[in-house]
Order: sequence, then C-alpha cells, then structure tokens
Amino acid sequence: MKLKQLFALGLLATSTSIGLVAPNAAKAQELKKVALIETVHHIFFSPLYIADGLGYFKDQGIRVEYTASQGGDKAMAALLSGEMDIALVGPEAAIYVQGSQSPTKVKMFCGLTTSDGTFLVSRDDKPFDWKDLMGKTILTFRRGTTPALFLDEALRQHGLDPAKDVNLVGNIGIPARIGAFLSGQGDYATFFELDASKLEKEKKGVVVASIGKAVGPIDYTAFMATDAYLAKNPEVARGWTKAIGRALEWMAVSTPAEAAKLLAPFFPGVSLDLIESAVDRQRMSGLWKRTPEIRPEAVEALQKLQVTGGVLKESQKVSYDSVVTRQFFDAGAK
Repeated sequence: MKLKQLFALGLLATSTSIGLVAPNAAKAQELKKVALIETVHHIFFSPLYIADGLGYFKDQGIRVEYTASQGGDKAMAALLSGEMDIALVGPEAAIYVQGSQSPTKVKMFCGLTTSDGTFLVSRDDKPFDWKDLMGKTILTFRRGTTPALFLDEALRQHGLDPAKDVNLVGNIGIPARIGAFLSGQGDYATFFELDASKLEKEKKGVVVASIGKAVGPIDYTAFMATDAYLAKNPEVARGWTKAIGRALEWMAVSTPAEAAKLLAPFFPGVSLDLIESAVDRQRMSGLWKRTPEIRPEAVEALQKLQVTGGVLKESQKVSYDSVVTRQFFDAGAK
C-alpha cells in the first residue's frame, strides 16, 4: 500500500445504519452515536454484530452507525480526517500511519480477529496435503495485500516457496474471483466466508485448509481511533472494548445456530444455514480472539511478515506502544 494512497480522500462507497432502534426517542437521546467505518461489511467481523444484536453496545450507552468504505485506504482517510470516530481495519494501517508524515496518529485499542480469515478451496474432496500444491495454480489476492502475505507464509511454513513452487494468480478483481474459479481458472483458490461455504453448499468446491489456522495467531483486524479521539472520549473506547469482550466470550460458547439467528438481520438475503456454516468454520479455525487484548508479539509477527513480503522495510518497523494503547484492555478481559 502506498502511503499517499492511504491518505487519498474519496467518496465512501456505502453507508448503512444497522444499530438497534431504541424503544423511544428519549432513550435514543441517551445513547452516544459512534461512527464506525469498516473496510467491508463482513461475516468475518461477526463478534461486532453480535455485540450490537445482543445489546452490549447499548448497555454501554453507545449506538453504532456503520459505514463500509470498500478499502482500508479509504477507511483510514476518513478516520484521519475526523469524518469517522472508529475504524475496523488491519493493524498494518496503524503501522503505515505511524511511519508516515501525517501529524495525526492512530492507535489500536481493541482487537477482534486473531489471524487471516481466508480458506483454501480445492476442486475435489480427496485428502489434502500441502505438498499437493507443488506446481499448482492458486487464485489469491493482489500481491502485497495482507491475505496474499498470509498465504505466502502458510506456504513457507509447509515447505513450499511461494515464488517458485506454485503459480500464484492475484490479478483477478475480488468481485470476479468466484466466477473465475467456477470457469475453471486455477487448481485451488483462497476465499473468505461466506464465499467458501457457498461454494461447498453448491458442491463447486471443497474447503481443505484455513490459512489463518495454518499461520497461527497474528492479529488481523482491530478497532482503532486517533490519539485525539481517544483522549477526548475514553469512556467510548472503554465501553466499546467491554462490549466486544462480552461478544467474544459469547461467541466462544454459543452454538453456530444461535449466532446465525442474531447475525441474520445484519446480512439480509443470506440463508441461515449459510451463515451458520460460516460461523462454525471460522470459530473452529480459531479466527476470533478470546479477549480484545492485542499483544506485542502479535504486532511484531505482523511486521516480520510484512518485511518478508517486501511491503515494509526493516527500518520502517514501529514500536508496539506507538500503535497500541493498552489502557482499555482490562474492560474487555474475562
């Protein structure tokens, strides 16, 4: 990601308010509106919507107003400009901002996902071994993006050189990737949910591996805000972290069917069984954190992965304390 692109302001693609409706106007006035910008509206972020659906944000006096930016650069531009209060993006965004010339800095204050959310999909259901990928073509995401970096790392951890042993195709736009796979392109492909479950339900593909599970815990998405916002609104950050912490605990012990019912209003038009399948697969892969805490080793591991992938120089690495504030983690701890 080029730094100048990070700050390029543009029109936000979509904006939807999905928060719970207060029972009366007086009650609604008691809730503080918090403008959240997501990179996309995604089932991967399920604990966020669970926190809203179960009223955990409301309990903290917060009403969430959702906006989807369709890109991390647009999300960060909106956050830095003050147009949005909180952003849900990858930790790498905070790292890029910290190393930039921007006078406005941001900090992660609450974690959500613990690793990459993509799944490797095969065309058949034969027993899978990572060595099966030798010489094969894999449809992946654009080179240098975080999903592509995680796939590279998963390949390396299983003895494969991503530059020599496989043919990685990352130049197909995200909306066209399923169509490309269905048309016969690639031997394998990586997809997020709900796409992975949809392919399986339609018997057009078989999920054979979780990239996040293969790589291990490296925080993948987190809530962040500017230093100025956090200083002015510590009660929002603390209440937000507490709500997310409760949702993470709930997700860990509830059934996928229970979660699907709560998530359905946030994903209109998607069948309950598809949502249930996606929730089950993501939870079984350990993709959601147990607490909102973001640990130093996770930030260091991400930067190491970025350096290995050629998107960050060793000299550009930043300290943990410069991009993470720990003061709210206790609110979301068990």
